[in-house]
Amino acid sequence: DYRKVPWLLRRHAITQVPSVNALVTLRALPARAAAGSGSGFAGIGDPIFSRAQMTALSADGTSVSVRGASVTVRGGAQVALRSAGRLDQIDSAELGRLERLPDTSDEVREIAAIFGAGSDVLLQASANEKEVKGRDWRRKRVILFATHGLVPGELNGLDQPALALTAPDVAGIDGDGLLTVEEILNLKLDADWVVLSACNTASGSVEGAEALSGLGRAFFYAGTRALLASNWPVETVSAKMITTGIFKRQAAQLTLSKADALRATMLDLIDAGEAKDSAGKPVYSYAHPMFWAPFSLVGDGS
Repeated sequence: DYRKVPWLLRRHAITQVPSVNALVTLRALPARAAAGSGSGFAGIGDPIFSRAQMTALSADGTSVSVRGASVTVRGGAQVALRSAGRLDQIDSAELGRLERLPDTSDEVREIAAIFGAGSDVLLQASANEKEVKGRDWRRKRVILFATHGLVPGELNGLDQPALALTAPDVAGIDGDGLLTVEEILNLKLDADWVVLSACNTASGSVEGAEALSGLGRAFFYAGTRALLASNWPVETVSAKMITTGIFKRQAAQLTLSKADALRATMLDLIDAGEAKDSAGKPVYSYAHPMFWAPFSLVGDGS
């Protein structure tokens, strides 16, 4: 029945802006200096947060067993939430307590395939601070981070919003495994947009709102024109369908705006998306807003 609801999305593509001044500034930015050069895409995902996770990964070469957070929906189906960690149950935690997100590797690779040869893909041990902070990203039109977003206080000593990357002892580098607001400000970007997939940076709590504002402001100052983030933990399959669907649409229709690409992909999910069991029987519909409504486009949606 959620397919029959007259959602605002049916009539309008929606873009949020931090302020009127931000909108004016974003619209006044010059065209990308690197337009037409490079592959256009960089994806960072599936960080390894502990040696134990790395050992489990090495054992089978493809995946690691983690505690999958879930909620029960009507009908008894289990919905896997890809970015729901356990940090809300404790005052502080070490980086190794974060849950790995192995399915984000497929998401990053699929989008990289859309953009073609030359895409930069940093996964698992390569998704670390040294790699991210040491590169010049100005030739990339789209940059995707598929990892956890953290708010101040969730880790010992964390006093600013951050994105979680591979643990230093796993990557064999110095650092703390976090890409903080201060470090994001020092990145060299010239991006149409940055996509924060599978992160909790835009939750409805006060801390989450501050994190989105802080991360968003940092990425804008670093050189992006728009940011895609989620307002609550996202279900893993629908999240992948949305992020990959956006870029498939833009690849097929080069003049399609970011806001319209997001809107069309969400409507596809509402109208046709279904989760099925092993026998192929539908168990729930992606028309429910918990699956598509988390995503917000902040900045210039043109």
